[in-house]
Amino acid sequence: MSESLEKYTRRGIRSGYFSTFIGVTLVLFLVGILLSGLFILQNIERDTKEGLQGDVFFKADQSVENIQAIRQKISTWKEFKRVVFVSPDQALKQFSGAESDQILEVLEGENPIPPTVSFNPSLPFATRSGMEKIRSRLLREFPTAVAEVSYDATSFEKVNGGFRQFLFVFLGIAGLLLIIAFALINNTIRLSLYSKRFTIKTMQLVGATRGFIRRPFLWQAFVSGVLSSMLSFGLLVGLYVGIVFYFDGIMLQFSTENLIFLSGSLLIIGVFITFVSTLIALNRFLRIKLDKLY
Repeated sequence: MSESLEKYTRRGIRSGYFSTFIGVTLVLFLVGILLSGLFILQNIERDTKEGLQGDVFFKADQSVENIQAIRQKISTWKEFKRVVFVSPDQALKQFSGAESDQILEVLEGENPIPPTVSFNPSLPFATRSGMEKIRSRLLREFPTAVAEVSYDATSFEKVNGGFRQFLFVFLGIAGLLLIIAFALINNTIRLSLYSKRFTIKTMQLVGATRGFIRRPFLWQAFVSGVLSSMLSFGLLVGLYVGIVFYFDGIMLQFSTENLIFLSGSLLIIGVFITFVSTLIALNRFLRIKLDKLY
């Protein structure tokens, strides 16, 4: 009886498997798009913040060789993403552009701009407080060489404040969509099990234990969660490859860590939601009385 009962159970489970599998896959695909959007936003934020610039001005008695030595030393500091020596000629061209030659003629060939060091802060220090820490350390480490550390505090505040506000809005929308996505998965599974409620109750009436009844359904839920997460990740990769291939100028860059986190998140979410939703729905139908099934 046990073998025939298990075959009967498996036939009942497979009847709604495909529709549930597709539904869960599409919802996980939506979740993957939201997580990818968060990664893209973080990459844009990192590139923008690390593109902010500061300048180190030196005292008049400092030679080019000494300034170069300081630049080489501070380039190893964790506070900096990039450190560049700027000669007087380069600084004049950056300041005046094509009119640099005319300015030199007016000044009789003497360039009044001293050599400087330009830098881009690393991400943890790309804030106003982080730049103040950089400024304090430079003045402390090189008190006889560094005259001033200059940066646009307003730009740092605008960039950090703008991304912070946008992140709050994005997380709010993403959180709402994730709740809807989880509700859709749960509802899809509940509807699938609702169509098998008589199969579940029949097994219970002929003496099957609750553990015996749950086992094939939960195993199917686990397999469905794994396969759905794999398929949704494949769809995401195909989507992003297609976007980059067919739309020039659009660069979607994901690090290896991003891809591992994305695939792992989809796997955990897919298995957890399908497993828990199936278990809750099963327990409900196992507790319900026979006359309530109609």
